Amino acid sequence: MKILMVLTSHDQLGDTGRETGFWLEELAAPYYVFKDAGAEIVLASPQGGRPPLDPKSSEPGSQTDATRRFEADSDALSALSNTTKLDAVTHDAFDAVFYPGGHGPLWDLAEDPASITLIETTLGAGKPVALVCHAPGVLRHAKSPDGTPLVQGKAVTGFTNSEEEAVGLTRVVPFLVEDELRRNGGRFSKLGDWALHVVTDGLLITGQNPASSGPAAERLLERLANT
Repeated sequence: MKILMVLTSHDQLGDTGRETGFWLEELAAPYYVFKDAGAEIVLASPQGGRPPLDPKSSEPGSQTDATRRFEADSDALSALSNTTKLDAVTHDAFDAVFYPGGHGPLWDLAEDPASITLIETTLGAGKPVALVCHAPGVLRHAKSPDGTPLVQGKAVTGFTNSEEEAVGLTRVVPFLVEDELRRNGGRFSKLGDWALHVVTDGLLITGQNPASSGPAAERLLERLANT
């Protein structure tokens, strides 16, 4: 079993002068769900090399057992420092694809042709794709084979408008994940802010927020076991 995890390369939080990137828990929790299940994991990002970490995600209040394990894992840190360039990979070598969130993906992965193609071809090949928190926003330009929005008519979730408001970035992000998924015809569902919520619709798996990242990875493994 081989799983591709796709991370952002974008490190600026709009015009705020603050740094952003991927959210550590959303990488670490799924990483160990996959690793402990015996999967081979490959990390990729648009620019390759070490992707930017949202500094807030490594603050004490955001730490979890998985993030502490990751930060003490030399093999994991080495893999993170040497991500493959996204345009150099295709779905053929992998059984599934997982997108951690963080605000960064809203700027780069949402517009990245290689990411859009990867999502479309992976699902087209009958392989599952999971995205958590802000990462479901990268589905905004992905299309179904008939040319309609990929999420049209599909049950999805992601970082909610109220969660974005709670972190004070509603007017900073290029678009709101919830609004964009709804605009493209997604059947968006949500629970309360920061509640664990994972939605599966066929091969597409989405999670609402950081707490949903590990469970979304578990759901992906279940989907693989049933294919």
